[in-house]
Amino acid sequence: MQAVLAVTLPFFALVLGGWLAARRQILPEAAVPGLNAFVLFFALPAMLFRFGMNTPVLELLNPVVLGLYLLAAALVVFFTVAMTLSPTVHLKDAAFGALVATFPNTGFMGVPLLVALMGPAAAGPVICIVLADMIVTTSVCVGLAQAHEASGQGPRAAALKAARGALSNPLPWSIAAGGLVGALGLPLPGPLLKIVGMLADAASPVALFTIGAVLWRSGQSDRASGRQAAVSSYLPVALIKLLIHPLVVGAGCLAVRQLGLPLTAFQTTVLVLAAALPSASNVSLLAERYGADNGRVARIILASTALAFVTFTLLAWALGAQPTV
Repeated sequence: MQAVLAVTLPFFALVLGGWLAARRQILPEAAVPGLNAFVLFFALPAMLFRFGMNTPVLELLNPVVLGLYLLAAALVVFFTVAMTLSPTVHLKDAAFGALVATFPNTGFMGVPLLVALMGPAAAGPVICIVLADMIVTTSVCVGLAQAHEASGQGPRAAALKAARGALSNPLPWSIAAGGLVGALGLPLPGPLLKIVGMLADAASPVALFTIGAVLWRSGQSDRASGRQAAVSSYLPVALIKLLIHPLVVGAGCLAVRQLGLPLTAFQTTVLVLAAALPSASNVSLLAERYGADNGRVARIILASTALAFVTFTLLAWALGAQPTV
């Protein structure tokens, strides 16, 4: 447990540091979008490019991992919608609640954390999850959210719009570029490789610090609106993310292995731990863009992030994660 805690504690401490820095105005609120842009358009793409370059293509696009994870995500999405849909939580808000219950923070937190816990080989399965969630899960949930919009476009048009938005995200393209460079065996010039390395090394601490600042800003926006929400409106969804999602993924992994499909014990552990990560902070931005209850989504993300320090650490220890640092 001590070895696992030695890895997880600094990661979650950096998130808390970003939250406290924003709360105390050491980090001005106006600076948060700039930090977020640096992580999204420079540091994280460099980190994912480097992992993509050093990971075999069949690991980046493993069909068993993709199929298993997408099936588990579909089950959790429709379970969450069924559990939360009510006269006070309409389809749009239920759909974004389902997205936040299914979309782990693999980009900003998961890749560096799982690589630190499990070694560089964890990057392949995690990158599969990043691609699946950014392109497929997000598109399905946005399509559900827009199913009854007055525009009459319907879920298909909304899902296509979400897919176009996902494809404009630099992260999938950085993965693809790194995979292509690695597959072709193209050597990067020394200075360019150094630049990529410097940006990639900055990704983890800056991304974690940014998560905390973004969570504080989301909470401020919610308070400014004067909305007060009962714990029962968001805590159950956070628990679905932290407990039900990894349970469904784990059960799927066991079923796949029983069928004799190529899925190793190592990949199983990585997939379950990835599903146990807190909710992705960028879902809050999507909810705001599509007019959903962003305050509820932000509270789910905040609750899942705070609780994940305990739940994720315990699960990593129970699964026998062997930290590499």
